[in-house]
Amino acid sequence: MKSWRSPSEASGESPTVPDDLGGRTIVGVPYDAPRSLTSLVVNQPDSEGARELALNQTLFKVRLADSDGRRNTASMLVNKMYAWRGYKIAWHAKHQPNRITLVASHGTAPMATISIGFDSPDGLLVDDLYRDEMDAMRDEGARICEFTKLAVDGAIRSKRVLATLFHIAYIYSHRMNGFSDLLIEVNPRHVRFYEQMLGFEQCGPERLNTRVNAPAVLLRLRFSHSGSQIQKFGGHPEQARVEKSLYPYFFSESEERGIMGRLGKLS
Repeated sequence: MKSWRSPSEASGESPTVPDDLGGRTIVGVPYDAPRSLTSLVVNQPDSEGARELALNQTLFKVRLADSDGRRNTASMLVNKMYAWRGYKIAWHAKHQPNRITLVASHGTAPMATISIGFDSPDGLLVDDLYRDEMDAMRDEGARICEFTKLAVDGAIRSKRVLATLFHIAYIYSHRMNGFSDLLIEVNPRHVRFYEQMLGFEQCGPERLNTRVNAPAVLLRLRFSHSGSQIQKFGGHPEQARVEKSLYPYFFSESEERGIMGRLGKLS
């Protein structure tokens, strides 16, 4: 089968979703030049080394971490970045029926990772701190998923990398599986970032997350909001000059359809 390509790919700046990327690759995306984004896990100043690294990246790929090797890669990145911030964690990604992990990498070097948990009779990790808030949402009819274990290599300064991970997670969670709401626990100092960049709203008070021995706040994102922003800004990175969220770095609707097709083949 020929590679899927959107009309805008003729410019050479759009994602590709080919069948020949190999293994469990979902998408290959051109890496943008470094920007002022600070990692959500580690706050490190820009350096000449970081700039050089970013400029030398020509394409990064996002894969499902569905093998021991890729799960180990995700685990090492999470533990490295969390330990740098002083979080108490020794996490190992493992196969779970209601959870998937995505890894963005350049060659064999991991750049970022995120895990997605889907609500089930076993509950979610956020139930540990926010069970009352979660049950209230369930009673309202919300279908809930959670994003956990977000880690970004400290040298990475790319909005496109984060936007790509979030958009693929959105596609899998909402567009393909019908989940309506996303919950995340974040350190209070990161709340403003998530509010401005993705449209999250605080829905739970600050509490101590004993899994990492750090304060946490519960945030909620209605996927209906994400969908409207993707429709408005997705596939238009030039609009980032005036629109300061991550949504201009999301895929266009036609690219989204191609990624859905790719994910359907990998599921």
